[in-house]
Amino acid sequence: MKRLLVKGLVALVATASMSMAFAADKELKLALQNPKGHPLEMGATKFAELVDSKTKGALKVKVFAGGALGGDAQNVSALQGGTLDMVVLNSGILASQVKEFAVYDFPFMFNNAEEADKVVDGEFGKALHAKLEEKGIVGLAYWELGFRDMTNSKHPITKVGDIKGLKLRVIPNAINVDWVTALGANPTPMPFPEVYAALEQKAIDGQENPVTVIAANKFYEVQKHLALTHHQYNPQSVIVSKKTWDGLTPELQTALREAATEAAAYERGIAREKSTAALDELKKSGMEITELPAEELAKMREILKPVIAKHAELVGKETVDKLSSELDALRKK
Repeated sequence: MKRLLVKGLVALVATASMSMAFAADKELKLALQNPKGHPLEMGATKFAELVDSKTKGALKVKVFAGGALGGDAQNVSALQGGTLDMVVLNSGILASQVKEFAVYDFPFMFNNAEEADKVVDGEFGKALHAKLEEKGIVGLAYWELGFRDMTNSKHPITKVGDIKGLKLRVIPNAINVDWVTALGANPTPMPFPEVYAALEQKAIDGQENPVTVIAANKFYEVQKHLALTHHQYNPQSVIVSKKTWDGLTPELQTALREAATEAAAYERGIAREKSTAALDELKKSGMEITELPAEELAKMREILKPVIAKHAELVGKETVDKLSSELDALRKK
């Protein structure tokens, strides 16, 4: 009888301890730029479900998609101030906080998504996220936006020279301004929520984004031409305010990190599936789609080498060498 009572007490204590570990009743606000139905929004929704399940409802995540809480720069500032809990954004944008993140925006850095997965999920990606903590940001995991392509309303792009003179919206950071300039186009840095209106009003000629973004945001309504250049790959950082993070129990922190990692596998899978469907949608919507021949892509890579060299110095030799050596090792396997 005593043994049964002792076992019962142990079970009650264990249950009580678990309940206390998840005792916090908190809702986190998560912001991202892409609209409902985009892989990143679907990943964020999956993440919210996982957090709810892992914390037994003690921690909730409310997703604000489509730039509802402002542009990326505004979101990062709010995150650091503690008025916003979480953001999912292009990792390269974080170069404004930690210069090494600019390496993620180097043109033609990754040959395929599998290479990118290995790098960002490994020591290199984790080490970069760790550098954010002194800026009031905690990096949880990497999701993906995908490989970027170019659209414009002027003419088809079948050779590198066709890019010259186009007024293109770019992500507001230095390397994107520089590589667009190197191709002879006119870069226009602009927060993402403003892009559709700028295209519609002809304030800019074009923009560059993965096909899933182009389709989800209905850019085909205001853009006629799409060139499949795959000139850049965008990992997405899932980040949380350090003020929010420090207010969570270790158990809730673990649940949040695990949920972000599990949601990464889900989101990447959806992104890669939807890429083909998005391309079909853009064709059906009347976009004229072109691909640059291998010799033109080689020419583009050559033109952009000085841009990469310039920003490699700014990022730092150690970071660039480390990434290059990891990629070399992967490509030899």
